[in-house]
Amino acid sequence: MQALHINGNDLTLEDVREVARMETRRPVLLDPDAREAVDRARAVVDALVANNKISYAITTGVGKLSDVHIVGEQVRELQVNLVRSHAVGVGEPLAIADTRAMMLLRANSLAKGNSGVRAITIDTICEMLNRGVTPMVPSQGSVGASGDLAPLAHLALALIGEGECFDEKGARIASAEALKRAQIKPLVLEAKEAVSLINGTQAMLAIGALMLLDAETLVDSADVIGAMACDALKGTNVAFDERIQKARPHAGQSKTAANLRRLLEQSEIRDSHRDCGRVQDAYSLRCMPQVHGAVRDTLAHCRRVFETETNSAVDNPLVFVKNPKAMDGEGDVLSGGNFHGEPLAFALDFLAIALSALAGISERRLERMVNPALSEGLPPFLAPGAGMNSGFMMPQVTAAALVSENKVLAHPASVDSITTSGNKEDFVSMGMTAANKLKRVVENTRNTLAIEAMAAAQAIDFLAPLKTSKPLQQAHAAIRGVCRTMDKDRVMYQDFARLAELIASGKLADVVH
Repeated sequence: MQALHINGNDLTLEDVREVARMETRRPVLLDPDAREAVDRARAVVDALVANNKISYAITTGVGKLSDVHIVGEQVRELQVNLVRSHAVGVGEPLAIADTRAMMLLRANSLAKGNSGVRAITIDTICEMLNRGVTPMVPSQGSVGASGDLAPLAHLALALIGEGECFDEKGARIASAEALKRAQIKPLVLEAKEAVSLINGTQAMLAIGALMLLDAETLVDSADVIGAMACDALKGTNVAFDERIQKARPHAGQSKTAANLRRLLEQSEIRDSHRDCGRVQDAYSLRCMPQVHGAVRDTLAHCRRVFETETNSAVDNPLVFVKNPKAMDGEGDVLSGGNFHGEPLAFALDFLAIALSALAGISERRLERMVNPALSEGLPPFLAPGAGMNSGFMMPQVTAAALVSENKVLAHPASVDSITTSGNKEDFVSMGMTAANKLKRVVENTRNTLAIEAMAAAQAIDFLAPLKTSKPLQQAHAAIRGVCRTMDKDRVMYQDFARLAELIASGKLADVVH
């Protein structure tokens, strides 16, 4: 695969996925032009140290200790102390893909040329990515300002040959040994490099970016599965008429309605009840464009936030070179707050809320398919020989449990704050908390859709010999490729797992593309 050249300005979320996911693991290099920008910013830092000028986190301590002046050899000692003292994470380690995404995002931000690190620092992160050396990063310990200090400190700890890493087989080993095996020399950090490595939003952003990409697949899959459920329940496609959508032209609503029209076109099942007396369907069918569409619009907003953050300089202080063509060390070092995770925290919470709705409406469609009072003539609980067989009675209970858990997890983390660092950091984002719980919401939503998909395929089987539309026949075949029809009760949890994998792969979403 062609190497990705990072420069801090044009990294995409799709690039992040290609590097983060181990099955692709696209190689990463620092762009030559970006290397020059990094070197010019570094010259400004070197000049400050050489002249012993006071500058936050370069010749001073950090946080509440910013009034302590650091001189001479203490500058290098400070770097190690900062990394060690901030590597205080607890809890389960981040998934390897999340950590790899975090590494890439941190390297890309440094490549922007405002952080004052040496190019070799970025090169080392890239080499670790390219050779499959992944720091062990605990998932808890960040309040989202000054960025994700603890998670990023565990990344920095591995760079200097301390702490733990995962090797290519996923085993935890000492970082020094992991670097040795990969033939990577541990870094000796110079002035400002520690704070530039640990001060940023890349842990919450890494999880958010990967979860957003997964969520985009989920909403497309939900259109397909929802269309199958609508057809199985003998619903109408009138509510998806383009004229209705143009009267309320939200982009997401229009997109989902167009998908549903295309997915249900020329269905024999639909034609069989076209002249029935029912005027309109329940909300879970009729309002799919409005609900799925609102989820789409939320994802589009969150994508804009994440894409902006992906190509931003988010540490503190930032270096601004006076002459972008000179290596004269002239420039300004300015303290600010770009590390604050509030923009991401809001988006991460919004994502969880939106996906909770996507799972919720899915469970309501599932309930309509299994409830004999609502299922338009389908067997009770979609069970052959209902009574002797329970069919989908309990899968609906599982889905109910998942969507109810989502309601708890959708409570926004970003409404909270807690004072840290001796009241210097007195308002924080809690963005990492939002990111961690979002992962669970994505998983719950995927599993809920998997259960609905299995039920919808079963319901369509009961309507034979009538056929659904050609696109939905394709979706039905994909489901049947991993999950056979239930002709009597059986253990289903493995079916759900395979269907969740099918959804995650994008094969159901591909039907609408």
